[in-house]
Amino acid sequence: MNTPETLTPHTWAGDVRTFPKMKILIVDDEPLNVALLEDMLTEAGYKHLKSVTDSRLALETCDSFAPDLILLDLMMPHVDGFAILHSIRSAGSEVFLPVIVLTADANEATKRNALAAGATDFLLKPLDQLEVLLRIANLLEMRRLHTQLDTQRAALEDALREKSLELREATSHLQGALG
Repeated sequence: MNTPETLTPHTWAGDVRTFPKMKILIVDDEPLNVALLEDMLTEAGYKHLKSVTDSRLALETCDSFAPDLILLDLMMPHVDGFAILHSIRSAGSEVFLPVIVLTADANEATKRNALAAGATDFLLKPLDQLEVLLRIANLLEMRRLHTQLDTQRAALEDALREKSLELREATSHLQGALG
């Protein structure tokens, strides 16, 4: 078993196979940060990546790409990460969509504001590759489990509706036979 001291991105990179079709959206105005994240994720085995360096395109890209996880820079020109996060969360979706905010600002007010806006987790810049990959893997697993639960809940609701309909029909039939 690996301990935190012996973990490297390569010792657990096989875990990426759990998420072969999961999509990650990167929103950062700095092309170097985007390239670094893309390299980290590609090296770890993630294949479905999309990046946006113009924050004005973030929401449209989110809608069309339908990511399973978003890596979101907070400090960007035009539209900052807080506004994007607020828009994502105010859309009212019941689907669990993890958002990891990326920031060099480690002050408590920034953290509280991001959490209040709906951030799921934080990564401080400069980014640590192992921490990035571990946090992403953990949140994608949470996303997978939420999706699985939503699917099971929907199937149970369908089965319950069907059984309720059968029960109403049987009750109606019995009332007709007795009446």
